[in-house]
Amino acid sequence: MEIAIALAGAPHVLLLDEPMAGMGIEDSARLTQMLQRLKGSISMLLVEHDMDAVFALADRITVLVYGQRIVTGTPAEIRANAEVRRAYLGENQ
Repeated sequence: MEIAIALAGAPHVLLLDEPMAGMGIEDSARLTQMLQRLKGSISMLLVEHDMDAVFALADRITVLVYGQRIVTGTPAEIRANAEVRRAYLGENQ
């Protein structure tokens, strides 16, 4: 509902802080699809932990660990980054 209210104002930028929080997989996927349809017409800044949504929506990603930026890049660069995998997936490489 909050996103619909924000969109009613015809914004140029949409700031989204954890829009998928508390959603199940199906609802999160539906919201991701809706936001994908907005890409190109509205700039978005997304803070989100649902990585499927992040990778589906983002052109550029900045990863923070304890409030510090560790890397910024494309979704492909972030997926391949060993430091990101260590920080978020516990991988040792």
